[in-house]
Amino acid sequence: MALASMGKLEELADEPAEDGPICVAEITSLTDVVLTFRLGTTTREQMDYYLPRLARELNSLLDVDLGAQEDREVQEIVRQARKLIELPNRPDSKTPTFGAFFYLRDVANLCRRLLWIHVSRNDLEAP
Repeated sequence: MALASMGKLEELADEPAEDGPICVAEITSLTDVVLTFRLGTTTREQMDYYLPRLARELNSLLDVDLGAQEDREVQEIVRQARKLIELPNRPDSKTPTFGAFFYLRDVANLCRRLLWIHVSRNDLEAP
């Protein structure tokens, strides 16, 4: 799915997420926005807005069969994702902004990797 501008990306990412099956377009939109963030120009408020949504999408990807039983690489990605979203590892109000920034990018990158696995495994159309 090609989008014409960042305005359109942010518009898609600002739509509330629906509970239920994996929404490829939603995860793609959220990760596209987050991965355009730059350290020094992105506010903590922006990071705090996107982090819970992206963590929820990562959780939803971890709840589907990604083939981790058969594939060691997928097992490792799933292990990294589970460790990353454990509550003690999440940034809080005391976490420096740069720490929250890198954490958010890690969540976005793992979401992308797991989404790619999900799309490939289920013969879905990638955006």
